[in-house]
Amino acid sequence: MSLRDRNDLLQIAGFAPVYPQTAIGDAALQHVRSALDHILTGHLPYPAIVVDANHDLVLANEAFSLFTDGVAGKLLEPPINVLRLSLHPDGVAPRIINLSSWAQHILDRLPPGDFRDELAAYVPYIEPGPEHVGFAAPMQLRTPRGDLHLTTIITTFATALDVTVAELKLEAFLPADEATAALLTS
Repeated sequence: MSLRDRNDLLQIAGFAPVYPQTAIGDAALQHVRSALDHILTGHLPYPAIVVDANHDLVLANEAFSLFTDGVAGKLLEPPINVLRLSLHPDGVAPRIINLSSWAQHILDRLPPGDFRDELAAYVPYIEPGPEHVGFAAPMQLRTPRGDLHLTTIITTFATALDVTVAELKLEAFLPADEATAALLTS
């Protein structure tokens, strides 16, 4: 059960929340931001981002510009929702070569509701084929540098005692083949 849910249950029962929720910009979380900045910088030349519980962008490294290049300005106004940015027709979607399988990967992990419905409306549903099975869902992205084949890994603060920190996810994009690694390091 998430820290947010625990706090909600405590409040329903008439108790005060136990876990603080500190704004990411607060001085008390400077060590967290510093650690995340260090990881993002260390992951270069590969893209990496940090998102909150709503999938809104909190931090990104310079290589994330590979995704935002050519995206409509309205999708880059804060808060930038990276799932909307990814699947919106004015976002990254036109450059995702395997959009239907990438979109299905995203949609399969979202709970039912208005936000999932909005994202689903951007892409046609296509029954996943044999390429959908594997150890990870790749993203195939067309860029001015060439086509990139990326896989991702998501990292969280497993021992967080602050709601904000517990809900942060660092997503690091990794080359899925040698050609992509060469393009990103050149």
